[in-house]
Amino acid sequence: MQSGEKVNKTLVGDLVSENYVFASVLHYFGISFYQYPTQSLEQVCKKHKVNPSQLIAELESWASRKEPTPEELYLNPIEVLVAYLKKKHYYFVRQELPFLSNMISGIHPDPDFSVLMADLRIMFPLFVQDFIHHIHEEESRLFKRIELLQDIEEGNFALYDALKILEKDPVDKIADAHEIHDDEMEGIRKLTSNYSLNADAPLTMKVLYHELQNFESELIIHAQIEDELLFPKAVELEREAIRKIKNKIRIN
Repeated sequence: MQSGEKVNKTLVGDLVSENYVFASVLHYFGISFYQYPTQSLEQVCKKHKVNPSQLIAELESWASRKEPTPEELYLNPIEVLVAYLKKKHYYFVRQELPFLSNMISGIHPDPDFSVLMADLRIMFPLFVQDFIHHIHEEESRLFKRIELLQDIEEGNFALYDALKILEKDPVDKIADAHEIHDDEMEGIRKLTSNYSLNADAPLTMKVLYHELQNFESELIIHAQIEDELLFPKAVELEREAIRKIKNKIRIN
């Protein structure tokens, strides 16, 4: 990282070119990097009433963030796993998707990319709509189901009511309907030729392709955590709850 004074005098386009994450941080502060490629960070921050040092501190904070490993997540109780996934959903919907949408709708492409960007402007909003629907479905069905299982485990339902709940909408059924959203980005992958660009492509396209590919990678990891950690834990919780309830009914 350059010294604060030097960073302030550096052009926004150069800063983003050095580190694409800078584009996301600028968006976080309400600044679209592609509008000010030839203005200094100081000029742009002044225009948007943002403290440059605060922006740099945020960039350093983003750079030092560390995601938990699957092993670390596995060792935690199921409610910690659910809280982590909810937090990621929030980050996707409130930061990553708006940032990508902002770039796709706001970039004025070179003639070489005008057809591709026109297609992307149709395709990406449909993906966003479907993705948000998927998140709402997951939180209202799977996460609610896990909360119910925990309530049953804590004895918050009468035995026969608990058994009725347990037999309706089992986790296995939800798992079968669970979609991996990697497939949803297949069209975007094809359109962008697997996010490949020539070295002399415009910076705006390089950042856009990088961020699309990064988002897809995050979705794949997210889906793996759900499929390989969350669902098995939820199935085990459900199985144990059914076993305990049936034992209690048998004894009574």
